[in-house]
Amino acid sequence: MSQAKNSSALSYEGCKNFRMRIVLSTLSGKVVKIRKFRGRNDDPGVDESEASFLRLMDKLTNGTRIEVNETGTSVTYVPGLLAGGQLEHHCSKKRGVGYYLEPVLMLAPFCKKPLHLTLHGVTNSEVDPSVDQLKHSCLPVLRCYLLLADEQLQLKIVRRGMAPGGGGQVLFSCPVQRTLRATQWLDAGKVKRIRGVAHAARVSPAMAGRMVDAAKAVLLRLLPDVYIYTDHYKGDAAGKSPGFGISLVAETTTGCTLTSDVTSRPQGSDGPPSVPEALGTEAAERLLDEIYRGGCVDSLAQSTMLLYMCLGQKDISKVKLGQLTPYTIEFLRHVRDAFLTTFRIENVLPTEEEEDLKLGGEKLTLTCLGAGFSNLSKTVS
Repeated sequence: MSQAKNSSALSYEGCKNFRMRIVLSTLSGKVVKIRKFRGRNDDPGVDESEASFLRLMDKLTNGTRIEVNETGTSVTYVPGLLAGGQLEHHCSKKRGVGYYLEPVLMLAPFCKKPLHLTLHGVTNSEVDPSVDQLKHSCLPVLRCYLLLADEQLQLKIVRRGMAPGGGGQVLFSCPVQRTLRATQWLDAGKVKRIRGVAHAARVSPAMAGRMVDAAKAVLLRLLPDVYIYTDHYKGDAAGKSPGFGISLVAETTTGCTLTSDVTSRPQGSDGPPSVPEALGTEAAERLLDEIYRGGCVDSLAQSTMLLYMCLGQKDISKVKLGQLTPYTIEFLRHVRDAFLTTFRIENVLPTEEEEDLKLGGEKLTLTCLGAGFSNLSKTVS
C-alpha cells in the first residue's frame, strides 16, 4: 500500500479520537468526514486546541484541504502528502505539547524530507503526556522500527513551560524511512533499574527534592537501583508559569521501557494546591501499575507500536502487551477502517514462576500481517 489517495471516505460522528482519525486519514490517503462535533454542547464545534492541531497538520503536509462549517460541528479532512522540513508551530495553551507531538511521532518517518519541528507551548500538562514521557516511551519504539542512529532522532526540551502560561519550547528531529520492517517483540524481560527526572520551574528547588524522596520511598521497596535527577529551571528557561512534576522510567533486562508522569495543578485552578510528596508517591504508584500491567511497551506507546506493526512489510509482526487501554481498543477499530488490517489477540499463559509469585497481570500477544506501506514521498538520493 502506498501513500496514494483512496477514493473511499471514512465517516464518523462526535469529537472522540479526533487526532487518531486525522493521523490514519493522512497515512491511508482516505478522506475523513466527522459530523456532530460537540453538536449538543453549550460551546459546540471544534475548540481552540483542535483547530491548532489542524493548522499543524496543514503545515506538515502539502495539498491538504480542511473544511469546517460555520458552526464548527462538521469537519472534512482531505489529506495531502507529508512534506516535513523545517517547521515551527505555536500550540494552544489549553493542551500540552504532548497532545500535538504524539501524532507527529507517528507521521514523521513518512515525510518527504527529514522533519525538524519546533513546538512552543505547555511542555507539562495534567491531561496530556509530557515531553519527558514521550521521549522514553514512544521514541524507543521509533528507534527499534526504523533502525535510526541516536543523533538523527532527537527530542529535546529547550525551555520548560507549565500551564496556564506556557512559554516552553521543544525541538523534534526525525529522518525519513521508505518502509518499515516486520518485528517480533515477545520478551519484555524483568525490571533492572528505575530512572527519572523531577523538574521545578519558577518555584523553590526544594520542591524537586521532596518529590524525589517521596517517590524513592515507594520504589526502593521494589529494587535498589533507583536514581532520580532533579532539574530546576529559572529565568527564561522556566517559561511563564510556576509548577513542578516528575517523570519516571523503568528499564528492563531486554531494553523495554515503562513510564509514568505526574504534573502539579496549574496556577489559579480550582481545588487545593499540589503537594510535592503526593505527586512523588502518585508517580511511583503509577509506575508500579505499568510494571504490573507489563508488556514490551507501556500503555502510552501501545497505539504507536500497533500502528507500525500494521504499516510494516507484508510479513508477520508480533508483540506482547499488557491489558489494552480503552484508547488502544478504539485505535484498533480505526486501523481496521483505514487499512482493512485486523489483529489476532491471544492470551499468554503465565509461567510457573509468574503464577506462584503472582507476577503481573494478564498478558496478550497481538499478531498481524503488515499492509506493506511504502513512503513514496521520500526523496531518492
